Amino acid sequence: MSKILSRYLAKEIFGATATVLVAFLGLFAFFDFINELDSVGKDGYQLYQAVIYVAMIVPGRVYELLPIAVLIGSLYALTTLARHSEITVMRASGLSTWRMLRILGLIGSVFVVLTFVFGEYIAPPAESAAQQWRLVATNSAVSQQLRSGLWVKDGAQVINVRTLRPDRSMEHVRIYAFNEHYGLESISEAATGVYDGEGQWRLNGIQRTRFTDERTVLEHEDSIIWRSELTPEVLSVLMVVPERMSVANLWAYVRHLRENRQNADRYEIALWKKLVYPFAVLVMLALALPFAFTHDRMGGVSVKVFLGVMLGIGFHLLNGLASNLGVINAWPPVLAALTPSLVFLATAAVMLYSVERR
Repeated sequence: MSKILSRYLAKEIFGATATVLVAFLGLFAFFDFINELDSVGKDGYQLYQAVIYVAMIVPGRVYELLPIAVLIGSLYALTTLARHSEITVMRASGLSTWRMLRILGLIGSVFVVLTFVFGEYIAPPAESAAQQWRLVATNSAVSQQLRSGLWVKDGAQVINVRTLRPDRSMEHVRIYAFNEHYGLESISEAATGVYDGEGQWRLNGIQRTRFTDERTVLEHEDSIIWRSELTPEVLSVLMVVPERMSVANLWAYVRHLRENRQNADRYEIALWKKLVYPFAVLVMLALALPFAFTHDRMGGVSVKVFLGVMLGIGFHLLNGLASNLGVINAWPPVLAALTPSLVFLATAAVMLYSVERR
């Protein structure tokens, strides 16, 4: 009986969630396409390239919208069952609230895995490829929006890259080397740089200026091998916002910033959000359950779906707000990442407690 009930609820929730997700993806893809129309016709950017770009960022949208789709889909499925008195029959047959939560937890575990897979293995490479596609289509450079190029600290060196191409090659590179007393030892300028793998860059067209106590020495070399912690994966933070990066890349960049004594709060919060976010779908399922138990007091299905949409928007806004407040107020990263889910989990607990007391 329990297995049949679990399968039946899973079928209803999966179907409703898939419908809501497809509807949301179509809506967001339409708005993304409208946004891209402003750039079509500029710098060789064509309409079909905009369509491909919008299609490539869809996995990122799936990752963003899945918890909200689960909330609205499960709310619709459960309230529809309640309207047909099926929830009432289940409870009269001995289905307790705790057992219902366990069934929803098992169903939600599928969404947890799906959210994690999209967030870690599908959305990050798709987002990176989409940004590369757009940069190539518009003949742009990653760092061209910065007047002085990209500045990065790497140990005792400070690197300035005037142009970082979509293929992760560099142009017009300057490397400022300092001694332990923070005195400038040399300035190396390279025309181009290509990553060879294993932490190595091949810099070509080198002109190095060495500063000594007695004189300044100018040197020239055709090419050198430069070992650095700055891999293309670390530099990929310029192409993908932290929330769309994989956990591995976020951790690598956080470690790089820590080793160079730089502020890593934004990326640490993004790292914790990546770890916590998949479990938000469980909170959404718990939040949907009280609405099904109060079907006779809160209006029809359409009213509850509307409330679900509002709650989903509220969760999305609170998620972004907590991250920004965490960076501004230097909150512990885990607190900034957990706050939205904890607030909604507490809301679900209060609603369920209220329903059980009636």
